[in-house]
Amino acid sequence: MKKLILLILLSLGFEAVAQTNEFTLKGKVMDSKTKQSLPYVTVTLESSDQKKRTVSSDENGIYVFKSSPGNYQLKIELMSYKPFVVNAISLQKDLVLKDVLLEEEVNELNEVNVVAEKSAVELKMDKKVFNVGKDILSKGGTANDILNNVPSVNVDIAGAVSLRGNSGVTVLINGKPSMLTANNGLSQISAGNIEKVEVITNPSAAYEAQGSAGIINIILKKNSMQGFNGSLQAGIGNPANHSLNANVSYKTEKVNLFSNIGYRYIDVFASNRQFQRNTSNNVVTTLNQYDDIRRNNSIYNIYVGGDYYINAKNTLTGSYYRDRNNNNYKTAIGYQYANANHAIDSIINRYENYKEPKFYNALELNYVKTFDKKDKKWTTSLQYDFWHDDENQYIDQQKTMPYEPEVSNLYSRDIESSNDIFLKSDFVNPINENSKIEMGIRSDLRAIRSDYYTILDEVLQDQFTNKLKYDENLYSGYIQFGSKIKKFSYLAGLRAELSDIKIADSKNLFSNTKNYINLFPTVHLVYNLTEKTDLQLSYSKRINRPRFWQLNPFSGLSDLRNLTVGNPDLNPMFTNSFELTLLAKPGKFSINPSVYYQHTTDFFEYILQRTDENYFVRTPVNLDTEDRYGAEVSSTYSPTKWLRLSLDFNYYKFKQQGTYKEVVYDVEDETWLSGFRSVVKFPKIISGDFSFKYRGKNQGVQSVTEAQYSANIGLNKDFFNDKMSVTLNVNNLFNSQLTKQTVSTPLYYLESEFRSQGRYIRLTVVYRFNRKKNEADRLPDSE
Repeated sequence: MKKLILLILLSLGFEAVAQTNEFTLKGKVMDSKTKQSLPYVTVTLESSDQKKRTVSSDENGIYVFKSSPGNYQLKIELMSYKPFVVNAISLQKDLVLKDVLLEEEVNELNEVNVVAEKSAVELKMDKKVFNVGKDILSKGGTANDILNNVPSVNVDIAGAVSLRGNSGVTVLINGKPSMLTANNGLSQISAGNIEKVEVITNPSAAYEAQGSAGIINIILKKNSMQGFNGSLQAGIGNPANHSLNANVSYKTEKVNLFSNIGYRYIDVFASNRQFQRNTSNNVVTTLNQYDDIRRNNSIYNIYVGGDYYINAKNTLTGSYYRDRNNNNYKTAIGYQYANANHAIDSIINRYENYKEPKFYNALELNYVKTFDKKDKKWTTSLQYDFWHDDENQYIDQQKTMPYEPEVSNLYSRDIESSNDIFLKSDFVNPINENSKIEMGIRSDLRAIRSDYYTILDEVLQDQFTNKLKYDENLYSGYIQFGSKIKKFSYLAGLRAELSDIKIADSKNLFSNTKNYINLFPTVHLVYNLTEKTDLQLSYSKRINRPRFWQLNPFSGLSDLRNLTVGNPDLNPMFTNSFELTLLAKPGKFSINPSVYYQHTTDFFEYILQRTDENYFVRTPVNLDTEDRYGAEVSSTYSPTKWLRLSLDFNYYKFKQQGTYKEVVYDVEDETWLSGFRSVVKFPKIISGDFSFKYRGKNQGVQSVTEAQYSANIGLNKDFFNDKMSVTLNVNNLFNSQLTKQTVSTPLYYLESEFRSQGRYIRLTVVYRFNRKKNEADRLPDSE
């Protein structure tokens, strides 16, 4: 026993002596053109006796070795870049090498230049990052097109975003809330200005707790070029999808001025067919309904601002954004009533002319301070949004069988306005090389006013006339600590949020005040299994507060037989989310499998109810619980430098339980989503991109939604030494964007079929002056 103790002490002593003779070798890897840091670069240190050690650069491009004194060779490698070798390194003390600038590798294949792209997926401590790159399918498009190409993310024709089939997702721009994420505002952001998309299924405490499905953070590119530069973009489409965009920037060592002017005109043609069978007092009636929808949008926006570099450690940024969106809808609805034998006994035609001018404004001021201590940083943002929305409905209705000469005229108007203030301040302080502490405070203040009235045949309709006040004040603070111990990393945090929400109407029909404070713990654990394989386990608690439109009891009157109204007494729902994920990059192949589980209380669900007139009203209500668990995998394979294949698959099962008005709404079902994409790049000749997405059949508490699929294809060609790019896209290639739903009960049966925009083609031309192809415009909310 004494010998064993002696051997242990001797071994520890030898190890201590060895450690005292170790020195640190440190450096940074960057892109030679953009001067941006390159994460996950393979760095190999080889000694004179040919012993090798390999590490990967961190998200800031920094690599670190600890080794004994001696002579070494350093080799740096990253797919699509030329290898870089540093010979004859003499390590006799702690050493910091000069920054290494990697150059893109250009190979010749039958006189065709082929350039590969950086890794499509990156796994970080609390997020997955999807690098957009030179996305052909989205060129000339919008942020919605970009999101539809991100695994497990879907954007429907109305602009609603879902993640893993869950609509409870919060969308941010550069980590901050923005008016551009509301009311389909993402369609106003050009796809060419998006650098990457962060999918955060289990956000850390630094992020707001809103969003049971997680957070999607859109990162916009910034202008980083010195001097005067800009770009012009023009696009045409069929059906009409026309756009013009001009961006001009000017940057010196002291200031960076930027501006953007844009215009877009879009036509959308859609249709809806619905069949109803009602049973009342043993009498069966049917209704066939046909909707023909024509919609066009004219969008104008201007954005101006500038950075002022006070000194090397202090930067002040100010900006103003204004957007005008003119929405015009024309809808023709035909109702054909029949008896049990399907003999038509009544026909009613309804015509709507809908006009909605919207005005959005945003003022923003940002301050960033850095310190001598590396990675120590203080950031503060102040944002003020104010908008005005004027909804006007002109509706005529006439019975044509049996014919009635009278035509009823209905006019409805809803004037909405909002004033939003956002204030956020964050502080990051590294304790040492492997540990840091973060903390911050935040306030979200919103005041919405709605004034609506309805006139039918020159008579004011009291039941559809009211004024609404909605105030939402949120106050939050967080603290979190992260550290790395050899191959193990962790991040633990706690967030507190105080919610003060009030909604009331001028007629005193309801007046609800909800005040609550909640704690939201988060934990992220990462273990580095190998140099190219990471395993992560995470937990977060989330909240979904009801949106204003879910609380507002007034809705448009386009179709009185199928109304959707809000519920002013809707409570927030809470979710506990767990996830285990792996990211492996063996050579030319990368795979990212995940398993997850979410338990939600007071979850929202729209309940469909029939009125005495055999009309239907959809209302959001709180049910009891939802349990959702699933498995997801995203993979990419690049067999050559000119070809990249990707496949993603998400399967989930859910169980929902609850009772509303003494009716039990329990359902248990499973479904899956999948997507395939192939990218071929021959920049000197042509590049191509093809994608296919599928969503399986889905059962809700009342409705069944049939399977859906869609496909897109795009081609790109560069001219004049990459100063001009021409892109041709065909979206909805097979004209397959069709939503079929059925609701079946003992008293009624509903079947609907909604067909959104059919196949459409878009041609986009971009010309750049004094700007590189991989540089883009700066847009609102950039830090």
